[in-house]
Amino acid sequence: MPSISLRTIREEHASLAAMLHSLRLMLDQGPRDAPAAFFDVMRAMLFYIDEFPERQHHPKESRWLFPKVAERAPEAAETIAKLERDHVGGESAVRELQHLLLGWELMGDVRREAFGEALRRYIQFYLDHMRLEETVVLPAAQKHLSAADWVALDAAFASNTNPLAPGRPRDAVYDRLFTRIVMRAPGPIGLGG
Repeated sequence: MPSISLRTIREEHASLAAMLHSLRLMLDQGPRDAPAAFFDVMRAMLFYIDEFPERQHHPKESRWLFPKVAERAPEAAETIAKLERDHVGGESAVRELQHLLLGWELMGDVRREAFGEALRRYIQFYLDHMRLEETVVLPAAQKHLSAADWVALDAAFASNTNPLAPGRPRDAVYDRLFTRIVMRAPGPIGLGG
């Protein structure tokens, strides 16, 4: 039977990848004739990335998953060290994106390219980060962790409240954010477009 934590991590990666794809689509489409709505949903999407993956998902990986895998699968230690460095820089990277987006909104198109370049780099960085976790760390975890390890991991990840994960009850605190993103963002995350 698959573990709750593995399923949760994969679902969270899928929803984050969809969010990143939607951000790229939003960037490509630009504000068009509705700049207020465009910048509003872009801010909401970046807030989601800061709020959920950076504050819930990564800390649990760093506290619960990575140490156990590094202990039991030394061949994954170098990858885990890189992923930990990614986690450390992730929060500041998303905050920089929020700043660059505000610069574009307030200063005009003269700031658009700086945001666009930073967002494209960030998206690639994040997709590469998740790919490493899924191709190195998760297989090592499945191979080397004990049943007791999985019980602890499952308990830690069961409390995640990702507002965009499919089939999970949403935390009411995130309803406004969820609604804003879904109603205004293009697919695969939203209904807008």
